[in-house]
Amino acid sequence: ESDIKWASRWDSYLLMTDDQIHWFSIVNSLMIVLFLSGMVAMIMLRTLYRDISKYNQLETQEEAQEETGWKLVHGDVFRPPANSDWLCVYVGTGVQFFGMMLVTMVFAVLGFLSPSNRGGLMTAMLLLWVFMGLLAGYSSSRLYKLFKGSEWKNIALRTAFTFPGSVFTVFFFLNILIWGQKSSGAVPFTTMFALVLLWFGISVPLVFVGSYLGFKKPAIEDPVKTNKIPRQVPEQAWYMNSIFSILIGGILPFGAVFIELFFILTSIWLHQFYYIFGFLFLVFLILIVTCAEISIVLCYFQLCSEDYLWWWRSYLTSGSSALYLFLYATFYFYTKLEITKFVSAILYFGYMLIASYAFFALTGTIGFYACLMFTRLIYSSVKIE
Repeated sequence: ESDIKWASRWDSYLLMTDDQIHWFSIVNSLMIVLFLSGMVAMIMLRTLYRDISKYNQLETQEEAQEETGWKLVHGDVFRPPANSDWLCVYVGTGVQFFGMMLVTMVFAVLGFLSPSNRGGLMTAMLLLWVFMGLLAGYSSSRLYKLFKGSEWKNIALRTAFTFPGSVFTVFFFLNILIWGQKSSGAVPFTTMFALVLLWFGISVPLVFVGSYLGFKKPAIEDPVKTNKIPRQVPEQAWYMNSIFSILIGGILPFGAVFIELFFILTSIWLHQFYYIFGFLFLVFLILIVTCAEISIVLCYFQLCSEDYLWWWRSYLTSGSSALYLFLYATFYFYTKLEITKFVSAILYFGYMLIASYAFFALTGTIGFYACLMFTRLIYSSVKIE
């Protein structure tokens, strides 16, 4: 018998002991966001306003020969990239993931997903993932049509199978390892079967429906015409090298979620409860803004140095934060966890690999859409004959 009411028996587990550090982390992340927002605003105001007004005056004086920076590449900036099919697939996956995270977070913040219901969060996420297949198909085929593609079924098929397929393979392999250890933590065969049914029975058809709807809509018009012959990209400075700028771009989004990540890892691997969904939602919003802004800033610098190959770069710039996520997970493994068994270590890295892969798709897509909107905005506001 206990004096505590039934409804409030979970409170002692869910009490927040260290909200100070969460506020500290959010203030820290907001500083990053303010700094980046300042840069984006500067770029928008200074360059766009000045450049466009100057440029539109030049037109009248027939002096438009001496174009500078980003305007020189206006005939190439919307040229479809190499491997554009895969870009469509990954953007679709990212949208699917984004929808899932957003809805899950909203429900968790409203208090529908209590940790006292074991596995409630996971179930909700899986079901949402499956239903968000509609959005994945739609966004990937919209982008595919922008790239003047015609084989929408091919794209739908890849979107439906690439990410879930690779995750399922890793998951299945890890599960076989746990079975081999005769552990009770293994996912039973019936559950596995149910997952496959969800994937093939609901997710795949929804991706196809989404793709069909997306492909039926008229294609998005480019603000400027693309030249027949691609221009040559001039020699770039060392700091504009694609690998360098991609790796730099991932640091800030990772820095914004880094402290919250520590708590999430602790709750997953050290069996503590994570119940601070309000903080998590704030951090998620900060992550979205950071990814979008760092991609825009680096994309602008890239276009100014007359390098118009921005499609993949914009995705990878913010997506590279997943690399830092995985490195941090490795660091966490060696400093905080005392795992000695080989199978347990493989489990840890397998699951963290899946998490990093998902994070890559999510952050990359946010950065990509930000850059797409940005380039369309700046090139549509310039008069180009």
